[in-house]
Amino acid sequence: MINVLIIEDEHAIRRFLRTALEADGMRVFEAETLQRGLIEAATRKPDLAILDLGLPDGDGIDFIRDLRQWSQMPIIVLSARSEEHDKIAALDAGADDYLSKPFGIGELQARLRVALRRHGAAQADEPVVRFADLEVNIPARRILRGSEEIHLTPIEFRLLAALLNNPGKVLTQRQLLNQVWGLTPWSTATICGSIWVICDKSWRPIRHGRSIC
Repeated sequence: MINVLIIEDEHAIRRFLRTALEADGMRVFEAETLQRGLIEAATRKPDLAILDLGLPDGDGIDFIRDLRQWSQMPIIVLSARSEEHDKIAALDAGADDYLSKPFGIGELQARLRVALRRHGAAQADEPVVRFADLEVNIPARRILRGSEEIHLTPIEFRLLAALLNNPGKVLTQRQLLNQVWGLTPWSTATICGSIWVICDKSWRPIRHGRSIC
């Protein structure tokens, strides 16, 4: 089942979208503020977000920028702003599509399907990450060391995926908490401990060679 997050401050529009998307077999989550939208995105892990730009606690552009620090889920902007510069700003910030209000639900559903297809194809094309005899397939959630499969907890795997999806980048504690723990108030020691567990499970046989932990 496809999970969709609607971030919209107008109740009537949220209800209209929920009714249409649920009739199409999707599960819908709602948020009416920017901050609540980030929390729902981190905890629910939706497949796609539908975003209004005019939110009571901030601009939707800020939501896009914040989300893009730790997630590549498709974002479709649904806004009354129809000027070209508004569309350019949203797309440059990381939105996948932009639909001006008023809109037809059929067109929105078609754009949603396109965004999901593109995102699915991009995920399917992700290369397997290899290091020495270690192989990590993120889309399949599978880790092999030679012919032996390594088992990680869901949190451990999300942490590993977050690090592998950002090669050469320094991720902040907040970014890791958002993506892995869903804003749960864990400490820095918890993050460091989880990284050590991943290293201990996955790279113990090659620890004395080239180090990645």
